[in-house]
Amino acid sequence: MRVFSYVRKNIRRTPYQALAATMIMFLTFLTLLLFMLIAIGSQQILRYYESKPQAIAFFKDNATRDDVSKIEEALKQTGKVKDLQFISKDEALQIYRDRNKNNPTLLELVTANILPASLEISTNTPADLTVVAEILQQEPVVEEVVVPEDVIQTLTRATGVIRTVGSVSVGFLVAFSVLVILMIIGFKIRIKRNEIEIMRLLGASTWFVRAPFILEGITYAIIGAVTAWVTTYVITWYFTPFLQPSLAEIDLFPVSSLIMLQLLGVALLAAVIIGFIGSFAAVRRHLK
Repeated sequence: MRVFSYVRKNIRRTPYQALAATMIMFLTFLTLLLFMLIAIGSQQILRYYESKPQAIAFFKDNATRDDVSKIEEALKQTGKVKDLQFISKDEALQIYRDRNKNNPTLLELVTANILPASLEISTNTPADLTVVAEILQQEPVVEEVVVPEDVIQTLTRATGVIRTVGSVSVGFLVAFSVLVILMIIGFKIRIKRNEIEIMRLLGASTWFVRAPFILEGITYAIIGAVTAWVTTYVITWYFTPFLQPSLAEIDLFPVSSLIMLQLLGVALLAAVIIGFIGSFAAVRRHLK
């Protein structure tokens, strides 16, 4: 309790340094939490599109169900196919009607006879699409093969860019935060040099002298992490009504409470580590 009381006094005596350190911690953890949310969201979007049919084979009118079954068996033998779904002419008509039910004009002249049967294929990875497409294009009963692999590849590249940029940005801010805590704690140690010497002459242990400065650095980081988490929660809550309609099929919004609690746990753990490293480095440098 005496150590914590000493920490409170240190913070109150130098409010501007404490505010500066807390603001740097806030910016660091706000960037970290937003980056983590964006990374989680982009990964879920990528999984969503990977789970959708990634290749569609449209069959000629003379194709029989036996022809389709042979093609399905050939695709399964490659080991690159995750899911297959055959869509008959009647099912294609029903899908067309469901998608255009608000526009009766488009439904008047469309019958099952003019819609082709199709086979929707989901592969294990986007790289497997090329092999699947080559097999389908060699089948005489297949009229056309649609492979929207560019969408998956673009999302994969975008996810990689987000991770790289986010990691570099967070890494820079973490290093900067450690240096800020090191400088502020080191500055306070130099100011209290005479007081520290008196405490040592009176028999204070090394831990008693060092602990308040270490805990002070950790306190700055924890305050910054908690305020950044609250701000992130408010931001997601505010933008949910705007983003949810456009991403209705993808379960991103509202962000689940479990994910937010996990982010809080990660932020607090990172705060303790960052605060400890910065303040401990200052203590080791100035309290020999």
